[in-house]
Amino acid sequence: MTEFRENPLPGLLNHWQAAPPVMRGILMMCIASVFFSVMHVLVRYVARDVPPLQIAFLRNIFGVIVFAPLLASTGLAFLRTERIGLHAVRGVLNAVAMLMFFTALALTPVARVTALSFTAPLFMALLSVIFLGERFRIRRWVAIFLGFAGTLIILRPGLIPADTGSMLVVGAALIWAVAMIVIKVLSRTESSFTITAYMNIFLSLFSLGPALWVWVAPSPEMWGWLVVIAVIGTIAQLALTQALKETEPTAVLPFDFLKLVWATLLGMWVFGELPDLVTWIGAMVVFASGFFLAWREYQARRAAGKRAPAAASRPPP
Repeated sequence: MTEFRENPLPGLLNHWQAAPPVMRGILMMCIASVFFSVMHVLVRYVARDVPPLQIAFLRNIFGVIVFAPLLASTGLAFLRTERIGLHAVRGVLNAVAMLMFFTALALTPVARVTALSFTAPLFMALLSVIFLGERFRIRRWVAIFLGFAGTLIILRPGLIPADTGSMLVVGAALIWAVAMIVIKVLSRTESSFTITAYMNIFLSLFSLGPALWVWVAPSPEMWGWLVVIAVIGTIAQLALTQALKETEPTAVLPFDFLKLVWATLLGMWVFGELPDLVTWIGAMVVFASGFFLAWREYQARRAAGKRAPAAASRPPP
């Protein structure tokens, strides 16, 4: 007699839903850090034979194909949105940043690229002052100053030549800083699937032209790796978006530093690349500064939330 076993998926879903949001967010961020690191190493590997601009386009178009089964089973339900313009803006920003970042991966060791990518929160803090009119106290300005000092520790201008890849990463981080603000705004009303789906759609459109400009015919092996890059990248983006949706960034950001650990281990294994101690020190300074800024922002929002009910309860003058 055949023995039927109970499907474990409903039980796992119940455990997932019962877990605290912070734990769910941390797990999603850890998953994202692993998958992003693997994708970056694969991009560097494939870039030996395929131009980075073409890799970016194929990663995006295959990412759309990954969503095809979801579209077939749910129709266009999770593509319904009233914020198509904001999705398009995010797509432009991500397209430019991705093309710059993938090109950097082809030119510069993975761990160095990862370390410099941690400058994005610093740029986001500066942009919030310039464009949103936020006011920072001295501690936040010190954190920003130290963060960019950490960037100089990694780059070491005047001591080692300024390479194109490193400059591209810093530029991509600046653009990503704007994209992160857009993602946070979108996550208030849009699901992770909707945000990721539109990201892949718009990225495919906006990266097509640069890809055609440098197009080469990939080998069968490279086609296989390109599909893997797309699948891994889509999973990583979903996990990151869900992590930010589950809880406050301050709860999950410390685990984003794991990307440097995975990137270092994978870079050593695949390419024999080992970052020096100075790069690690600079990366830790940059990351710590970015985390402090996120923590201060969370504290300010929480304090504002406590003051709001008190103000609302006062009688009108």
